[in-house]
Amino acid sequence: MKIIGLDVFRYKVGYAHGTYIMSGDRVAATEDGTVVRVRTDEGIDGWGEITTLGKVYLPTFPEGIRTALKDLGEALLGVDPANIGKVNRVMNATLMGQEFAKSPIDIACWDILGKSLDRPISALIGGVINERFPIYEAVPLDTPEAMGEFIRSRRANGINRFQLKVGNNPFDDIARTRASVEAGDGKTIIVADSNGGWSLAAAKLAIQGMAGLAVYVEQPCRSTADCILAHRGSGLPLVLDESIVNNDEVFRAKYEANAVSINLKFGKLGGLTNVVKARDLLQDLNMAVSVEDMWGGDIITAATSHVAATTRPESLLMTPFFNDWTDGHLANYTPRSSEGFGSAPTGAGLGIDVDLARLGAPLFSVGRT
Repeated sequence: MKIIGLDVFRYKVGYAHGTYIMSGDRVAATEDGTVVRVRTDEGIDGWGEITTLGKVYLPTFPEGIRTALKDLGEALLGVDPANIGKVNRVMNATLMGQEFAKSPIDIACWDILGKSLDRPISALIGGVINERFPIYEAVPLDTPEAMGEFIRSRRANGINRFQLKVGNNPFDDIARTRASVEAGDGKTIIVADSNGGWSLAAAKLAIQGMAGLAVYVEQPCRSTADCILAHRGSGLPLVLDESIVNNDEVFRAKYEANAVSINLKFGKLGGLTNVVKARDLLQDLNMAVSVEDMWGGDIITAATSHVAATTRPESLLMTPFFNDWTDGHLANYTPRSSEGFGSAPTGAGLGIDVDLARLGAPLFSVGRT
């Protein structure tokens, strides 16, 4: 089997709850999503997605991703997409870094591999051991009262894991976190996520003010070094995310930062291949696993679900179904959660059918059309 073409599509991904607000006045109602279709000479297509969360969340943006996809697509023409190792070697020999552009291609090739074998991706990355896993929702930054009410509303629908958006004034963030904890029960899991928004001083104040609350603190500062300093002396469990981009940083997170979990993102690591490797490393290190991407709809939700379903239940801390958060329903809103839980599709590959009518014509194509 050989890759004969790559199509890149653009689509608008809207937030289901109105406006999504993060620290540092980062606000989004819609995002600019990129979908990739990898075509083969055997008529099997694979699908991948990369949707950024604005242009100042992580060091990437849609136009840059799409430019990189042109070079990557041309380099991959004639390569066997089912040879995932070769695909990644070719991509790495073509562009240094640019993991955000490599990610949707890697996911699409796993989709092709699964379809060629008539097996779901979950069967190819270890097998399902987590048939029904709890999912989380993010709570947009707002007043303490509004954030508490958001939690109460979503708990009525079965959700009981939440990632609070904090990272502005530390005293306001303490009040937001306390109100959110009070809106839950003894089984509610809450992660106060600054997205690197606090200064070192603000992070120390916020973490000290949250002492005694049953919460995790995620990525208090932009760098791992500042997160280490901010968290020093705190008994709150620490999660790291944006600053962890390789295995060296994973070991630093555990042994220097005393982190208990790392949030793995497809785009940040370059696709499903490296997410699975990182997930397995975290489990071997007795760390909790969170797996997701920046944003997206049905396609990235399906990819996430396969990793979550093959993760040890006791290791899985947080995973979302982004297609519950957004209107990115390119595959008829599948996979679909139920009462706060998700599961992986059982069909071949990603296990979803992308509706081309929802995408329209490609922005551009590489190879044969």
